[in-house]
Amino acid sequence: MENLIPVSSANPKNESHVTTHSIIEDNYTLHRRFDRMGRLVGDDNMKKLFNSHVMIIGLGGVGSWAAESLTRSGVGKLTIIDHDEICITNANRQLHALQGLVGKKKAEVMGERLRKINPQAQVQSLPMFYNKDTSAEILAHKPDYIVDAIDNLTAKTYLLNQCREQNIKVITSGGASAKMDPTRIKITDLAKTEIDPMSHTVRKILRQDYNFPRTKFFDIPCVFSDEIPMEPVELHYDLGQGFKCVCPQMQDNPHGCLHRNVIYGTSSFVTGAFGLAMASWVVRQITGIEATLSAGPKKKQRMPLTVEMQTVL
Repeated sequence: MENLIPVSSANPKNESHVTTHSIIEDNYTLHRRFDRMGRLVGDDNMKKLFNSHVMIIGLGGVGSWAAESLTRSGVGKLTIIDHDEICITNANRQLHALQGLVGKKKAEVMGERLRKINPQAQVQSLPMFYNKDTSAEILAHKPDYIVDAIDNLTAKTYLLNQCREQNIKVITSGGASAKMDPTRIKITDLAKTEIDPMSHTVRKILRQDYNFPRTKFFDIPCVFSDEIPMEPVELHYDLGQGFKCVCPQMQDNPHGCLHRNVIYGTSSFVTGAFGLAMASWVVRQITGIEATLSAGPKKKQRMPLTVEMQTVL
């Protein structure tokens, strides 16, 4: 067994500085880094995670948490995609939103963060917007699994159809904004969500524009909340002068705050829980540990995604 070079603590003379030493990055170190995950799933399943490639599209309040959790679970290759830059309003829910990073590309900042979690992971950061024009280039990376944390409906539905056509495993997120209760989060087939307006609209577009079935399951797991969305509360800190952007990039971003008609409230304990639930599903799929779907409002038993789906009544 190879010996690790330890990271030292404060010196015995109680001096103000702390000396650290590099850790040898070898196979033993990799397993030690993920020892606690390994004690959940075992050596063989850790090898599966180390050899898996997961793509996360969208690195906001849901996707940033999913990406971090997958990295901390031992996924060996991650491709992370987001065109956007960090905004000061991301601070309440997005992991990369820290002091001094406003205006920087989310994908690049998140990539650096993930490499610090696991220096042996292959992390590819793509500061791109996923859409019809970029889809072929992005999907050419051939991930084993895709985490869809896109909030643009056109891009989201195009991706889900591409995953169906190319037989790519994907999990999608419903709307995580306007919610306060993370205990209302569920995972079910996209065809069976309820209450959530976003997944309802996604389902409608997929049926109308991409010929998804109207009476059967989609075979796409969806993380959603059955909590009734809350209307945004009017704020008065602007003293009636109107919303002003304080970020370095200002109004240059066509998808930024200044170009939205309605801005819903968000909470990290809900958006983060969405991302963590998505990461959990992917890890359980990779390892073969049971991952079940909520059967929806008409059936109370839980249904494995791998079984043949029944017709929705």
